[in-house]
Amino acid sequence: MDFSLSDEQKAFRASVYDWAAATVAPGASDRDKEGRWDPQVWKSLAAQGLAGLPIPEQYGGAGGSVMDCVVANEAIAEGGHDGGFNLSLGAHWVIGSVPIWLHGTEEQKQRWLPGLTDGSMIGAWASTEPEAGSDAAGLLTTAVPDGGDWILNGNKIFITNGPIAQVCTVLAKTAEKAATAFIVDTSNPGFQVGKELDKMGCRSSPTAEIALIDCRVSADCVLGKVGEALWSIAFECFDWERTVMIASAVGGMQATLASSIAYAKERKQFGRPISQFQAVAHKLAEMKVRLESCRTAVYRAAYLKQTGVEHQMEASIAKYLVGELSVKNALDAIQIHGGYGYLRDFNVERALRDAKLGSIGGGTSEIQKLIISRLLLGG
Repeated sequence: MDFSLSDEQKAFRASVYDWAAATVAPGASDRDKEGRWDPQVWKSLAAQGLAGLPIPEQYGGAGGSVMDCVVANEAIAEGGHDGGFNLSLGAHWVIGSVPIWLHGTEEQKQRWLPGLTDGSMIGAWASTEPEAGSDAAGLLTTAVPDGGDWILNGNKIFITNGPIAQVCTVLAKTAEKAATAFIVDTSNPGFQVGKELDKMGCRSSPTAEIALIDCRVSADCVLGKVGEALWSIAFECFDWERTVMIASAVGGMQATLASSIAYAKERKQFGRPISQFQAVAHKLAEMKVRLESCRTAVYRAAYLKQTGVEHQMEASIAKYLVGELSVKNALDAIQIHGGYGYLRDFNVERALRDAKLGSIGGGTSEIQKLIISRLLLGG
């Protein structure tokens, strides 16, 4: 397989990197400290035509391929140094917009996708509950038919973009061991956004609890088939997270390595740059090895997805590697920076906090090992 980028993709990646360096990076530290979402940065992204990158042109999107989304996500993280922004963008793309494109009726696509692709709307997905995280099938939120409508009741937690989304796809139990997805307009009075959660990392991305209290939606809000959302929609969302959304962590690893190389060349101890000490040089070498291992794994999984080849094993391997190794790279970067790496004024401190989410969100590292082992053993 050839995972090399085309000249067009290389130029696209460079342009996205330049935009992120000029627009996302300034103020990233302040947004992290304040836990603040900046709508102006989002508007700038939309003006670049990136808000609807994976969606076909007929619905206002850019018609980008899976690999186009991977390289864009990677470039934004590398240039922007803001894991929170990438988190919100990834959620908007792969679990906010893509499910409507892939599973929606034509009326649903026409209603929601133009706003999602031009950035005037932000998308979200609500499946995780206080008692149902890794156990996605353990939903307690219910949807009960009432005439021609459905009534949703339940609580969701850790909902990325919850406070800023205009549309949210909600997963609810409609029968024993059966779930259905509903496209909910967040202005619905039964859709109530709770307190914004104060996170360790990715702090510029708003995350909240959601309460569904007698939330009435019409039958035309059902996404896909009744009772089949868990297997046909939710698991596909996980797949997009593990092949596209995770690419932002690769960009973060690249940025962390670049910062560490620059610092190691500048910082002097015992009369010479610390890059000349084997202990430091070997840490940089190990960071590079981890980076390229993760990039290759992500590119391979994304390439297989793009070409329609079965790739559940490869996606879980990529997710597991990135979730674990991005944290190790961030820890090594802090060690190389010494006391300065422990300060919030340096990007590497933030990189560690942002990286940790990779082993939790979109399926924990433990879940990835479970998937891999089951596939190996034929279970």
